[in-house]
Amino acid sequence: MSGTGLALALILATVALDAIGIGLIAPVMPQLLDSFGLHHNLALHAGALTALYALMQFVCAPALGALSDRFGRRPVLLCSLFGSSLDYLLMACAPWLSLLYLGRAIAGISGASGSVAGAYIADISDESQRARRYGWLGAAFGLGLVAGPVIGGLLGAIWLRAPFVAAAALALLNFALAWLALPEPKPKHEPKRERESQPRPAPSLRELAPWHSLRELGRLPDLAPLLWLYLAMQLAGQVPGTLWAIYGHDRFGWNPTAVGLSLAAFGVIHSLFQAFATGRISDRFGPGKTLIGGVISDVLGYLTFAFARSAATLAPGLLLAAGGGIGGPALLAMSSERTDEARQGALQGVLASLASLAAVVGPLLFGAIYVAGAGHWDGWVWVVGAALYLPCVPALRKLLRGSRAPAAADAPADVAAAG
Repeated sequence: MSGTGLALALILATVALDAIGIGLIAPVMPQLLDSFGLHHNLALHAGALTALYALMQFVCAPALGALSDRFGRRPVLLCSLFGSSLDYLLMACAPWLSLLYLGRAIAGISGASGSVAGAYIADISDESQRARRYGWLGAAFGLGLVAGPVIGGLLGAIWLRAPFVAAAALALLNFALAWLALPEPKPKHEPKRERESQPRPAPSLRELAPWHSLRELGRLPDLAPLLWLYLAMQLAGQVPGTLWAIYGHDRFGWNPTAVGLSLAAFGVIHSLFQAFATGRISDRFGPGKTLIGGVISDVLGYLTFAFARSAATLAPGLLLAAGGGIGGPALLAMSSERTDEARQGALQGVLASLASLAAVVGPLLFGAIYVAGAGHWDGWVWVVGAALYLPCVPALRKLLRGSRAPAAADAPADVAAAG
């Protein structure tokens, strides 16, 4: 395996292990909160801990991305992974609720390393390879999120805090892999002599603020519509994440097992689409049309959920919504192409921050919509989720006019794209 292929494999492994670590603790969090005597306020504290994690990611992801632009991807990633291991150990031993909150705050900070991983992919990939490799990145993360709760549930049956210990071990394994074998990527368009001769000044506090990178990148006319589309995509993704269990119970009478199996099936199919379909479709039609196809598939899937009356009519919606997963990697590739090499980390930080903002706002918004409409029709929330893409139609039309399928000579072979 070449040096680039090894680095890509390590980044994908790092992201997958990180996702497994996140998913490990999900099954035992309610029981852990209950052990602190919070039975009557369980939902309140569970929601507060989730919001705190997302809020810290919103604040810190742009900062980590900007720091990686200045000081390199490898040292920032190593610090983040080491912080994650300490955080999980803290939560494994936390005797007080306040320490659990502190642990989730630290987890949000260190969990923002996804922005650094995304920038690393941009550094080691040509423009024609990015959609495919971002698909692999999303698939690695998605499969990790599917596997994590399963493993966490099994470990939690042995000891309530065992998943936290396992998550700490995975974070340390991540750290060891990156320390031993992950090189610092070399930007493709920056001359080596210039890179070595120019010092990298430390970023100011103003530059580390989450709104600074968003404001600077939002001024780029070709990038701003993609940022808005990414926010809409992330907000729409909060609908099933927030309400799938309630929707399945209310409409189909599902028990927790049915809910879990349907979520696992969706996660696996979604990851397969990202891993194997994104690159092929992007090579054939270009990332612009791939993005549009993903949006259309997502919208059709949500509308199917809105009107489905049985599991048989729901299945096509699951396939369509999972197929919508090809849009995210294509959007990441297009955003990366429109950003200069010196700000790839800042871009990935802004994208991660927008995703975290959606994770804070989305559950509150869609929960309220579901409650308001459930007395008349419980499908309104899916219609609203699909309608979030309507303000992005002008940008999508512009992408459709400007996109083209890459020439055969420019499309990388699968083996070459693997490194």
